[in-house]
Amino acid sequence: MIKVLRILNRFNIGGPTHNATFLTKYLEPEYKTKLIAGKKLDSEAGSEFILKNYEIDYEIINDMSRSINLIKDFKSFIKIRRIIRDFKPDIVHTHASKSGALGRLAAINMNVPVVVHTFHGHVFHSYFGYLKTKFYILLERYLASKSSAIIAISKLQQKELTHDFKICSSEKMHVIPLGFDLDKFRSNVAFNRNLFRKEFGLLDEEIAIGIIGRLTPIKNHTFFLESIKSIQNRTSKKFKVFIIGDGEDRGYLEELANKLELKTNSSCQSDPLIYFTSWRKDMDVIYSGLDIVALTSLNEGTPVTLIEAQAANKPIVSTNVGGVLDVVLEGITAKTCSKDDINSFSQNLRVLVDDSDLRNKMGASGYSHVSSLFSYKRLVKDVNMLYRNLLTK
Repeated sequence: MIKVLRILNRFNIGGPTHNATFLTKYLEPEYKTKLIAGKKLDSEAGSEFILKNYEIDYEIINDMSRSINLIKDFKSFIKIRRIIRDFKPDIVHTHASKSGALGRLAAINMNVPVVVHTFHGHVFHSYFGYLKTKFYILLERYLASKSSAIIAISKLQQKELTHDFKICSSEKMHVIPLGFDLDKFRSNVAFNRNLFRKEFGLLDEEIAIGIIGRLTPIKNHTFFLESIKSIQNRTSKKFKVFIIGDGEDRGYLEELANKLELKTNSSCQSDPLIYFTSWRKDMDVIYSGLDIVALTSLNEGTPVTLIEAQAANKPIVSTNVGGVLDVVLEGITAKTCSKDDINSFSQNLRVLVDDSDLRNKMGASGYSHVSSLFSYKRLVKDVNMLYRNLLTK
């Protein structure tokens, strides 16, 4: 039996946990996987419930956190090295930046035969200043040189990593998109829609616009709120806005909404326009209740929320960043624009609010587009093939 040590930054809501879940579950019985991860932020929603739903065991390394801490990072490195010594994996596969650095350093130090890293995004622009960004690029180049293979989750990300930032050669790079169980977004749609709209007291004619993700600067919710303000007086349609998620920017965004004179539920105003819902686990209910899904990020890897939105047959308005165009079909399932062009974003959003026929037409194309491209079965097949090739070499 082939042993795989799979290492994640942390179990928060997003692509890495789903990726790890399906690979751990469905590569069995040919592979035996040990799954470990660092500690999530207090402001993040945990995703351990996903692992438990699939009866997957895991271990948390409490010292491995998102921010750099030399003492804790060294302790995490020693802990991972000890796990490698005891488990004796044939493959160490890391996912995302912190686990990718510590996990690969430990695997290289312990002479693990195959070392694989998946970029679920990157921090090479829009996160840090020049010097810090340059340090991360140089570190990733070194780690890639010692890795057996690097996985990008989109073709655009592959181009960025190999061409723009020169992290590794194209020969070492493999494109393997994420995989999900998307059928749940097609079940009990009418019942789930009624649940959502009843919970928030939505009228039949009210259009529900949702944005889903961490409330952090990189997700650019300021842009989203300013767009909502822009269209508020430019449409005769009634609509409500749902900000689904949480994070360090929540207080700032609530204050901004008040400054923009956008009524919110958090300020206990009657008939709010905007609902801050925090994190939700019932995403099948959320997508069923929404009519439009938005994304305003400054940088993205593969935006999971846009895959799920299309699986639920919802039209999308998004900034064109990262792997967005690898996920959506421009003009067919989504309207996109530059991350700096708030006028175009607002116009795209207003058009979908005003035109129910266009909303329905764009939404109807979603599931057929993503169902095969982002199936967990395809993910498992692709990774198995890569592992086999690497072990043979």
